[in-house]
Parts: sequence; structure tokens; C-alpha cells
Amino acid sequence: MRKFAYAPVAITLAAVLTTAACGSSQSTAATTAGSAKRSASKGGAQPKEAGRLSVWKSANLGSVVTDGAGFTLYRFDKDTAEPPASNCAGDCAATWPPVLADSAKAGRGLDPSLLGSVERPDGTRQLTLAGWPLYRYVQDTVPRQTRGQGVGGTWFAGAPDGSKAKQTESAPKALPALSTVEDKELGEIVRDGKGRTLYRFTKDTAWPMKSNCQGDCLKQWKPAKLVDKKNIKGIAPKLLIKYTRPDGTAQLTIDCWPLYWYTGDEQPGETNGQGVKGTWFSVRGDGTLAK
Repeated sequence: MRKFAYAPVAITLAAVLTTAACGSSQSTAATTAGSAKRSASKGGAQPKEAGRLSVWKSANLGSVVTDGAGFTLYRFDKDTAEPPASNCAGDCAATWPPVLADSAKAGRGLDPSLLGSVERPDGTRQLTLAGWPLYRYVQDTVPRQTRGQGVGGTWFAGAPDGSKAKQTESAPKALPALSTVEDKELGEIVRDGKGRTLYRFTKDTAWPMKSNCQGDCLKQWKPAKLVDKKNIKGIAPKLLIKYTRPDGTAQLTIDCWPLYWYTGDEQPGETNGQGVKGTWFSVRGDGTLAK
């Protein structure tokens, strides 16, 4: 690494008749070691150390560099790379915490020779990429968020070569109300008409059909709305059944499992909710969990 010296819902008779086929034998308690490992990185608190850096593919920004916990790393246009120098201190550094170089390692997709460090006024060494000092953004509350992109016209997610991650073509604008898409890691998963990944909660039940996501849970996990069965693709219409929540609102289910979208997915196609707390998983077109 180069161094620089620069500064209970009641079930009505109607519901019973509607959901008579909802006696699925799928196990809602099953989890895998891989899912547990993945969920451990989605706790929401930003780490203190850089760890092993990695690269992920954003639907809108392309390849983006993250720290070992999956949080997006940013660069500041008012900094310099030749020589490396940070111009973010005080209140700026409170909003954009500098990434410390200690323990930083290059993971897959990153050239180790591009990693370096620069000394800050307080004596700490800040991690650099191709000379550019790296930062996190306090408004990124879960891994793979990019809320800092374009802030003030000077802050941008970092690309693997140290350049600024740029906006790419957005997700298709005319998606079916509900469809399946092939994810590189998870295989076939279900998305809504806005391109958002839909999830199942393993603490819910299909028979009786019931959602156990209530109260604070609903702040992050939003019930999926009903769709026009004539505007779906990759899912059998007979699998889509209405569930009436305790507050009287309608929620979409697939094979009698309630569906939700995750507020932590900032961009279409993201799957940040996969494996959260070992209880949330994306879903396939037949209603089974995608693991």
C-alpha cells in the first residue's frame, strides 16, 4: 500500500374459501449458513475499519467500491489525487467520515497497487484509491446504499479505478405489474412494476395466511399491493391471492405467502433485504424462497 506524507388476524369464512389451497408444506424456519453470513453484513451500523474492500454492480451506477461491510465509499471533487489531499474536515467530516487506512485490503475486483493513504491533520491516515481520499456517507444506513451520489454536485461513489461512478441507463420503465427476473446471485426472483425486489418473511404463515410483520417492522418492510393478473409475467395467476391485513388494507400474496418490498433497496434490482436477520428472503415465481 502506497503512503503519502500529504496533509392475529381473524379469518372469515370468505377468506377460508379463498385460501383453501393455501396449505403449503414449505418450511418457514429453514435458513442456511450462507444466508446467515450475508445477513451479518446488513446490520445498519457503519463500521470503524475499512476491512477488505470489494466491488458491487449497482443497477444505476455500474461498478461501485464498498468497504468490508458493504457500505459505499465516496470521493470528493474538492480533494486532490496528485498529490493526495483531503479538503473535508470539521462538519464536513462529520457528514462524510473519512475511511481509515488501517487494516484496509483490496478484495476481488480491485487492484492493490491503487490503494494508498494520506495523513490527515489529526494524524490519522485516510485510505486513498488512485490517490483520491475515500469517505462514507452518514445517510447510508444499510450496505449498498448510494444516497451520497451527486450530493452538492461534488460527491460521487468511487469506481474500482478511482474515477467517479456515473449514472447509467435506469431500469425499464414499462415493466409488468409483477414479473420474474434473473438475478446473478439468486437466480429467478420476483419484482414489482417499479423493479423492486419482493420478499417473504419466514415468521409469516401460509396456512392460516397471516402476516407477522407489524408495528416497527412495517417501517422497513412495506406490504406489496395487489396487481392486475392480466399484467404479470412468469407467475401463475392462480398463485396470487388477496390477504386482508389487520388494519383492513389488502396485501398481495404468492402461494398464500404475504409479499413485501424493502425500503433499504434504493435502486431497482437491488437485493439488500436478502437474508436480513435470517428471516427475510427474496421469492421465486412459485412462491418458494430464493436462497
